[in-house]
Amino acid sequence: MNIKRRQFLKTCGLATVATQIPLFTAQGEQRSSLQDTTRSLRLWRSTSNGRSLSNTIIKPQRLQVGDTVGLIAPAGTFEPRYIEVVQQHLTNLGLKAKVGRHILDRYGYLAGRDADRAQDVNDMFADDSVQAILAMRGGWGCNRILPLLNYPLIRSHAKILMGYSDITSLLLAINARSRILTFHGPVATSTWTPFMLEYLKRILFNAEAVTLENTDSPEGKVQTITPGKAQGQLVGGNLSVLSAMVGSPYLPGWQNRILFLEDVNEDVYRVDRMLTQLKNAGILYRISGFIFGQCTDCKPTNDKSQTLIEVLQDHITPLKIPAWYGAMIGHIQDKFILPIGANVEIDADAGTIELLEAAVN
Repeated sequence: MNIKRRQFLKTCGLATVATQIPLFTAQGEQRSSLQDTTRSLRLWRSTSNGRSLSNTIIKPQRLQVGDTVGLIAPAGTFEPRYIEVVQQHLTNLGLKAKVGRHILDRYGYLAGRDADRAQDVNDMFADDSVQAILAMRGGWGCNRILPLLNYPLIRSHAKILMGYSDITSLLLAINARSRILTFHGPVATSTWTPFMLEYLKRILFNAEAVTLENTDSPEGKVQTITPGKAQGQLVGGNLSVLSAMVGSPYLPGWQNRILFLEDVNEDVYRVDRMLTQLKNAGILYRISGFIFGQCTDCKPTNDKSQTLIEVLQDHITPLKIPAWYGAMIGHIQDKFILPIGANVEIDADAGTIELLEAAVN
């Protein structure tokens, strides 16, 4: 009886996933294809909780002069002129660009239909002529394509994937389900500052185990929440996106992880709400260290509101783990490149993140 009940629940769970997988015809009309749905469910089962994939995390190969970077638009739309801008940035680094097939598609506020955006991601990983993948911009949309990604294929073609903001979804899901290091860093439409380029070259080209530290400027001021040092695998990204993924099968484990967060255009009470969600989900109780980067334009609605640092202290101080606020992570020009899944040591007094290993081979 118990076996039958477990099988029934398992079947119901897979049926629920099936109803959440959007499939489209070439004309863009939604359809229900038994063959495609079965394939998507097979991929979902094969990578569920990482059971069929090795728990060993794979590091992608380092960048070299002459390599090709695949450009994708997995989330929001962007102005086509940015393709030429990023091509010039890549040329300056000795790299070439390859544009995704659907990169200029439009579907409302999305850069094309879900199936097509997902296909560009899968195709870029499968393409042996491409050594790294860069998202054009964030916005919204990556959560929608997570059930359509081919995680075993991605693992078998591990390569650098970089972005931030809404790209958080891809970085975390691929790290969790394909077990490869991903990189929280600039998107193609970011400002490519000397600060960012230095870390890009040292981490992605030179395979250095660097120590990331803020600039010596008012913008780089660090505020310690709880002093001390901690070690663990680095994980995190945009708070709004991450909190929206809670309860899905696309998040990594949290035990002894170093969690970093950032956000933009959020009222302080909303940050409070999302941190409360992470706490109630048990996530904050498992981590060994905490970093909050920048919360750009995160202002209280009135003068009776708590400040952002007060909200952070309310949630993080009781955990008694090393933590600080103000890291150069987020919707800012000078930003760190953070390898999700790499082992690091943080110093909450100094506000530094030391890579304990190279993030690429």
